[in-house]
Amino acid sequence: MTKRVFVINGSGGVGKDTVCSLAARHWRVCNVSSITPILSVARAAGWDGQKSPAARRLLSRLKEVCTEYNDLPFQYCWERYQQFLSSGDELLFVHIREPEEISRFCKAVGPACAALLVRRPAMEQARGPLGNRSDDGVSQYAYDYIFENDGPMEELPQKVERFFSSLMRE
Repeated sequence: MTKRVFVINGSGGVGKDTVCSLAARHWRVCNVSSITPILSVARAAGWDGQKSPAARRLLSRLKEVCTEYNDLPFQYCWERYQQFLSSGDELLFVHIREPEEISRFCKAVGPACAALLVRRPAMEQARGPLGNRSDDGVSQYAYDYIFENDGPMEELPQKVERFFSSLMRE
């Protein structure tokens, strides 16, 4: 069985989770995020679970602090990657926003890992920046692949299937 790892990125609301969910219709998928271990810290600090611009800044800054302090986000993703290796899953999506952390994770995994940017240009242009390093710095990395999430929603499932089918054959 071929196993592929994709570090997936894109600014807020471009459809990263939708792409992962649609891929799961055709492959066994594991979907993890480097922000997951930070969410409980944010809740303890009073975060209500909403992703407003202020909340996105909080999550971004907390992630930076936890990375500096004990590398919690990377360690969490690395543990999930190790579990993926012994699982029956075929695709691992690892959501990482910061360019230096994308590079670090891809390098640690090796050739089975590629960086994927999901874009939705019309929505991103209309919305503008979100005011935090994690969301606003997504274009500062040289991605291996770019998925344009444009067009009608009813065409998206086939588009996702074609995209990942071609990558799984590589």
